[in-house]
Amino acid sequence: MTTLTSTSSSAQQTAGAASLTHEHSKATKVVRTMFGAAFVMFGLNGFLHFMSPPPMSEGGMTFMGAMMASGYFFPFLKATEIISGLLILSGRMTALGLVILAPIIVNILAFHLALAPASLPMAVMLVGIQGWLAWKHRAAYRGLFDCGC
Repeated sequence: MTTLTSTSSSAQQTAGAASLTHEHSKATKVVRTMFGAAFVMFGLNGFLHFMSPPPMSEGGMTFMGAMMASGYFFPFLKATEIISGLLILSGRMTALGLVILAPIIVNILAFHLALAPASLPMAVMLVGIQGWLAWKHRAAYRGLFDCGC
């Protein structure tokens, strides 16, 4: 009986570890790749300026100008987007990339709610994709929510 329990427990641990690195479906892989690539591309654009910025409201321009005027925040933000995008693209550290990107996504949503409502659907889509990817990788977050009680 002990051998059966030990074997069963070992199989559960192996299955749990496999679920952390296993791509759940081709759709998950495609969405993860596009999401990660988008953040790498927009992060690089913050340094290389190969895409023109979309038209913005006066409030949006003031906000972006303040981030750039600080001298450190905009490059820090864009570098974080690149790193997070690469972690997501790797497929091995997707959960970490999503955690690092979470406050940026929240700010993107807040920015569009308050200052650029015309492009709010794009922000909502980003929130949805991140939520979906986080759900697909939920096993990686178990330790964050285990109180040890």
